[in-house]
Amino acid sequence: MEYNYLIIDSNATSNLQLQHRMEEYGEFYCAGVVNDTMDGINAILKFSPDVVFVNLNDNAGKYFQMVAELYQYIQDIPILIGISKSKQFAYEAIKNNFFDYWLLPFNEFDMRKTLLKLMKKLPNENASQTLCLKSYKDFQYLETDNILYLRADNNATDFIMKDGTTVSAFKTLKSFGEKLPKNFVRIHQSYIININYVSRINFGKSVCALKNGKEQLPFSKTYRENVDGLKKILSKNTISTPN
Repeated sequence: MEYNYLIIDSNATSNLQLQHRMEEYGEFYCAGVVNDTMDGINAILKFSPDVVFVNLNDNAGKYFQMVAELYQYIQDIPILIGISKSKQFAYEAIKNNFFDYWLLPFNEFDMRKTLLKLMKKLPNENASQTLCLKSYKDFQYLETDNILYLRADNNATDFIMKDGTTVSAFKTLKSFGEKLPKNFVRIHQSYIININYVSRINFGKSVCALKNGKEQLPFSKTYRENVDGLKKILSKNTISTPN
C-alpha cells in the first residue's frame, strides 16, 4: 500500500528534514511542498493527499482557519499532523481534528508510532474493488485489478481489460475518475491508466507503455504533474542503473 503526503511549511530546513526522515518509510511519497495556506488548500484539492504535515510555527491561526475552510470543498479532509517547536499549539490542533502533533527536532520514535497508527487508519484504496456499470436494468461488474486503462469516447467511456476485451459505459471519463482507486491516474483528456500495468514512461515522446507490450498511451502537458507523480510511485521500489 502506498500513501502520498503534502508538506505545508515555509521553513526550507524543517521541510527538507521531514522529507529526509520520510524516505525511511517506503510506503510514503511526497506529493508536494507549499509555503502558505492558499497554496495549501489548492494542493490538497488538486492532489488529494492522504496526509498533510503543517508547520504551525508560521501562523497557527491561519492554518486552523484553512482546515475549517476545507470542509466547504471536500467531505473528508486528509489526516493532519501538526509540527511545532513547542507545545503551544497542541491543544488547538486537537480541537481542529489534527491526528497528531510533532515537536521539533523530529523524534524518530514518535514519528514511527504515528505513522504506524495512521497506516492502520487509512483504507487500502489500492486494493482490488468491484466497479458496477449500470444501464437501465443491466448491471455489469468489473474487477478494477483487471482494467488496463479507460478511454474517452465522446460522452461514453471504454474500459480496456487485461484479457483484451472492451467494455463500454455511457458515462464520461471524468465521472469514473472520481470513483476509481488511487492506482488509476489521469494522463490525458482521453485516458485514465492503471499504474499497476505501466512498464515505461517516455517523456521525450510523451507516452506511457503498458506491460502487455502492445499499447502506448499518450500523456499531455495538462496532466504532466500526474505523470511526474506516477514516475515517483514506480521509482520507489526499483533498482536504478547508471545513465
